[in-house]
Amino acid sequence: MAQINTNEVIANSKFNRFHLGLLLWSFFIIAFDGYDLVVYGTVVPVLIEQWNLTSVEAGAMGSYGLFGMMFGAIFFGTLADRIGRKNVIAITLILFSLFTFLCGFAETPTLFSTFRFLAGLGLGGIMPNVIALLTDYSPKSMRSMVVSIVLCGYSVGGILAPLLGILLMPTLGWESIFWIAGLPLLALPLLYKQLPETASHLIRRGKKEELFATLSKVSPGITFNKNDELLELNTPATKVPIVGLFNNNRALSTVMFWIAFFSCLLMVYGLNTWLPNLMIEAGYALNSSLGFLIALQGGAIIGTLIIAKLCDKYGSKKMLVPMYASGAVALTLLGFGGNSLLIYVLVAIAGAATVGAQNIVQAYVSQYYPASIRSTALGTASGIGRIGGMLGPILGGFLLSISLPIHLNFIAFAIPGLIAAIALAIVPEKQAHYNKVANEMNSGSEQQKVM
Repeated sequence: MAQINTNEVIANSKFNRFHLGLLLWSFFIIAFDGYDLVVYGTVVPVLIEQWNLTSVEAGAMGSYGLFGMMFGAIFFGTLADRIGRKNVIAITLILFSLFTFLCGFAETPTLFSTFRFLAGLGLGGIMPNVIALLTDYSPKSMRSMVVSIVLCGYSVGGILAPLLGILLMPTLGWESIFWIAGLPLLALPLLYKQLPETASHLIRRGKKEELFATLSKVSPGITFNKNDELLELNTPATKVPIVGLFNNNRALSTVMFWIAFFSCLLMVYGLNTWLPNLMIEAGYALNSSLGFLIALQGGAIIGTLIIAKLCDKYGSKKMLVPMYASGAVALTLLGFGGNSLLIYVLVAIAGAATVGAQNIVQAYVSQYYPASIRSTALGTASGIGRIGGMLGPILGGFLLSISLPIHLNFIAFAIPGLIAAIALAIVPEKQAHYNKVANEMNSGSEQQKVM
């Protein structure tokens, strides 16, 4: 009989078919999450004209979905640490896919806003759990890269929305691009069958056989016996997972992460909702303005992949602080205009430093906290961040309504980038769970045996 340390087995595993399958399914889910985020920004110029909305009314409509996401992130993030990430992923996928699909049948702003709120509940809950599940099973040497690759799906979905808007809206109407959001419902049975449940949840439920079956896929070179003893690294348990975010001197880190999420999501949601309109105000045509949304998400993909590789080598904090600061600079310069090539480059940098940075900071948070409160940590940070996300569209609508000079609008969205950079600079690395795990694993390596 051997003592099996699941954390060590997973951390030392090599990327294989199991990890690839988990990555692809997660990418699929997050791509539709990103699609839903940007789809409203794609149709808002049309809705303003069709429903005779003011800029403030349109901004408020954009915030209803984010309001739902705030509650969904906190509720489903905490719930997953109790009933398992796999079950919550299925519930939240049904919510966001079904109600985004139904938005395409809404005939009034009130009904549309109601569907956006209900979809938001699912959208808020799904990303923290997908990221937590990825972190649970990714090899230690490439956790930031795996999570960041999947979160690029967010930007792929963000690119797909304006592309389909350009292709479909002229002939099929704005409703058609919401109907596409129902596709994940068709894939749900297969997805649920193939996604694994997190190891810590299986241990708590006494499902040793299911855990060993999963670990055999994670690390095929290791043989497990039903008589083997499961050994987890000591992590203080709490009946209220959110309390754990403040235990073990993590209070400062938790608050700083909340500030960073709030600031970054204000920029992300504000820009995704209002960038086309801001560019129209600056003199660009609708199709060109939708092209800037594509550049924003394209920059996010490239920036995420490059910085994620550096994060695995040098640490996430060292990369994120200058990344946020560079986004603030790019947004400020964007407000002063220039030739088209320069504008596209600045938009791409802004995408890398807002959407891209948000991708990477989620990978950072998922590793900073222990598995027992990982979904709670991501869910609460995302929930607090959604408050900033709600304010972003409202702020953009307000700024446009008072007809400020265009460069002041961009400066308003740049300031939160500086705040996020300062907040992350304050986060103490010594309290990170991965540092404590490394110390425990090193000190106990002679007593622990993996066969």
